[in-house]
Amino acid sequence: MEGVGLSANNKQKQNQMLPNKMRGEFTRNQRKDSEGLSEAPDLEFEYSDADKWTVELSELYSYTEGPEFLLNRKCFEEDFHTHMPDQKWTELDSVQHRAHAMRLLDGLDVIGRERRLKVARAILYMAQGTFGECSSELEVQHWMRYNVFLLLDVGAFTALVELLNMEIDNSAACSSAVRKPAISLADSTDLRVLLNIMYLMVETIQREEPTDSPEWRTIKETFKSELGSPLYNHEPVSVMLFGMVTKFCSGHAPHFPMKKVLLLLWKTILFTLGGFEQLQCSKHESRIPPASASDLIEQQQRRARREHKALIKQDNLDAFNEKDPYKADDAREDEEENDDNDNSLEAEPFPLERDEVMPPPIPHPPSERVCFPKGLPWAPKVREKDIENFLESSRSKFIGYTLGNDTDTVVGLPRPIHESIKTLKQHKYVSVAEVQITKEEEYQKTPLSGGEEELEMCATELLYQGILPSLPQYMIALLKILLAAAPTSKAKTDSINILADVLPEEMPTTVLQSMKLGVDVNRHKEIIVKAISAILLLLLKHFKLNHVYQFEYMAQHLVFANCIPLILKFFNQNIMSYITAKNSISALDFPHCVVHELPELTAESLEAGDNNQFCWRNLFSCINLLRILNKLTKWKHSRTMMLVVFKSAPILKRALKVKQAMMQLYVLKLLKVQTKYLGRQWRKSNMKTMSAIYQKVRHRLNDDWAYGNDLDARPWDFQAEECALRANIERFNSRRYDKNQSNPEFLPVDNCLQSVLGQRIDLPEDFQMNYDLWLEREVFSKPISWEELLQ
Repeated sequence: MEGVGLSANNKQKQNQMLPNKMRGEFTRNQRKDSEGLSEAPDLEFEYSDADKWTVELSELYSYTEGPEFLLNRKCFEEDFHTHMPDQKWTELDSVQHRAHAMRLLDGLDVIGRERRLKVARAILYMAQGTFGECSSELEVQHWMRYNVFLLLDVGAFTALVELLNMEIDNSAACSSAVRKPAISLADSTDLRVLLNIMYLMVETIQREEPTDSPEWRTIKETFKSELGSPLYNHEPVSVMLFGMVTKFCSGHAPHFPMKKVLLLLWKTILFTLGGFEQLQCSKHESRIPPASASDLIEQQQRRARREHKALIKQDNLDAFNEKDPYKADDAREDEEENDDNDNSLEAEPFPLERDEVMPPPIPHPPSERVCFPKGLPWAPKVREKDIENFLESSRSKFIGYTLGNDTDTVVGLPRPIHESIKTLKQHKYVSVAEVQITKEEEYQKTPLSGGEEELEMCATELLYQGILPSLPQYMIALLKILLAAAPTSKAKTDSINILADVLPEEMPTTVLQSMKLGVDVNRHKEIIVKAISAILLLLLKHFKLNHVYQFEYMAQHLVFANCIPLILKFFNQNIMSYITAKNSISALDFPHCVVHELPELTAESLEAGDNNQFCWRNLFSCINLLRILNKLTKWKHSRTMMLVVFKSAPILKRALKVKQAMMQLYVLKLLKVQTKYLGRQWRKSNMKTMSAIYQKVRHRLNDDWAYGNDLDARPWDFQAEECALRANIERFNSRRYDKNQSNPEFLPVDNCLQSVLGQRIDLPEDFQMNYDLWLEREVFSKPISWEELLQ
């Protein structure tokens, strides 16, 4: 990967002030920035698992695929009118629909490739909503949903997976594509048709619709569990798609339509593992310890206090002109810090409750007077390590001795130190990851007495086991494609060609065609970045919840594959231009283009683009990449130093120009972790950034983030940190997944004489033939001192 060229201009103008409103939205009345960036618009963006359904459908197709919509329709109608002349699909009953769908499915079993492709196109037309008989986009969407559930019910998805496997292993197509100097849409026709149907099925079924019948809901849940289990081809579908990605990047299959593969991979992971809301629910469940009756009563009391406390915070924050983006409005941001205080496994040895140190509610007077909050708008958190460090430094200062990990003995320490320890312990937060690490240490220490670990074979665990053998190659492949799709990348002869499924057979001959292809290519790259960023973030978050060492294994291989400089390189561009890019032609988007007559496209209309304030997918991608960067660097000082070495501060400050709360929050978090390394001069010249961090980012109680006094901030051997982590990960993977390499010392030994002598041992033929000689040499000719033997 080429080096990252970063700007070192620390005195660049910036916009550090954060917005008033979280949940992904910016308020319209944000005050003017005094540093000259107030001309940037406020972005009313709502972060979610994915964009609107119609947008996600349209992004599956390149604009160069437009003529194929009518070809699919033709294939369907030829076959349909042969069996049902003068009939319309939308006028048949469910029995006739099912009969025709099964007839089409039988057609996929034919040997002839041309015939099979025609049948596949007919099935694709069904999945596209039989749009030829629809008069509106809503009608198309209705028939899409109906047809997709019908296809799933008759077993179409299983047949499609088998055909896809056949195409993946099609060595003739691969060798032909490798030899071609230029690859176009025509080289991937069969694969594109199959992937289109599979994507439409997964994307349609995973969408929640309140009008779905109980039967459809059952079909959906069954499909979800089958998709995440090794049912198809003895591996989860996601693992098969990862294999396609690595085969493409290795150069053995340059004709694979990579955008469609990545989109299907993303939606499969999203469907089988769950999105951000499901993640938050799972996290809450994992934080709940087994409760006794008294615990349940106490939890109810705490819940009542928490609800009251949340209202306090809400009032405070509404009164405070710049609302804290962390609190209960949006759990997604809160969990990025491992955070939901409401669900923490807290150790509270003192009777003082957390609520008692929170500021009291501020009553709103009837007048318009603004009331400012007393204290912080969030509850601080403390790790066990923070308490240990505080006690160690206090003991060294006042008494002159240390007690290691002892956090209870306070003999000889002054009364104010007792109060400090009391406050720290009151806010102690034990993360799920810390609990998992402690359990793993116990398993490693006591492999025999510790007992067998009970593994819950959930979708995340099945996926991890599936990708574990080749996970490093999968991460490298994804980052290679991300690099090729990044707008800052220069075209190189050795870089992979990701445009195989967008370039037409005949290159454009007019200016208008060239402009249209240019928009298509840029849009194609943006969609690839969107899919990869979502895949990486989802996997990191799900693995972290399932087991922290699964997360660390993936994160470490991303770091080894230069993910940190790659993301910084991605942001080393005019990020406002990227977020407001208009690389779309709404008239050509599906399903609009198949229902309405296409207007005449002109160079002016293409250049003007759409009327949207920003590009949803690009802002989504930027936030995802920032969240990935946060996950890779959090609590890892060696990786934080990489941010410093690659001069990320000016790049991240430029990203603050984007007036979107969630994006600014993750930028500020990345600046916060490296501030202590940047020196006094940087802090002096970036006081507005420092103020924004103080106001907007959660702090630990004794968080000395702005200065280099923290023990962990000193330049230790950072390589040793990564090596120790790697050793822990390898021990975890070996213990849990490598069943063949069990330690022979821990295997049971048979001490019973009868059973040992009773075992049948097969002796080699030459030994049996020379048995008499062996007896003479080894037994009869050797004197035996029976007295010594008996003693």
